[in-house]
Amino acid sequence: MSKSLFLDRDGVINVEKDYLHRIQDFEFIDGIFDLCQAAAEAGYLLIIITNQSGIARGYYTEHQFQQLMTWVVAEFSRHQLSITDYFYCPHHPTKGTGHFRVDCNCRKPRPQMLLDAAQKYDLDLSQSIIVGDKLTDIQAGQAAHIGTKALVGTGHAVSHADQLAADVYADTLTELKTRLFPATPEND
Repeated sequence: MSKSLFLDRDGVINVEKDYLHRIQDFEFIDGIFDLCQAAAEAGYLLIIITNQSGIARGYYTEHQFQQLMTWVVAEFSRHQLSITDYFYCPHHPTKGTGHFRVDCNCRKPRPQMLLDAAQKYDLDLSQSIIVGDKLTDIQAGQAAHIGTKALVGTGHAVSHADQLAADVYADTLTELKTRLFPATPEND
């Protein structure tokens, strides 16, 4: 079985901006490529899991989301990193329109995206890591029995209680890399 570093997108990979869907508005957070390089070197697959209620709300289309994600995957590739896959929830239980207005099992804090990834890639979730910037990411990891739930302070405001819910907390992705992969030598 494989193991994965599951990454939330907004607030972890990129600077949090409400309903981000345009390439020109996308800004990578410092340290994301180094964190992913350390994870890849340690044998982790890189998988993105993201709630995208902007689709449900009609702010952007699934096609626009897919175009942005194609670009994101290509940017990781430019850094010699392979994103194995990404999973997204286009639903919202109350703010969605049409068939996107549904109380689904994929919207974090529910674990369906993690479970779907585990089934598709034969992942050992107990050996995997989830990195998020909100309590809902940690709760999804708990529900899926992810081995390490990591919270990072690069996106939404994080309370002390949220920090305590995580197995690992770091203010930055660089600090998180050091905490998760301490044996990784620095590339000077």
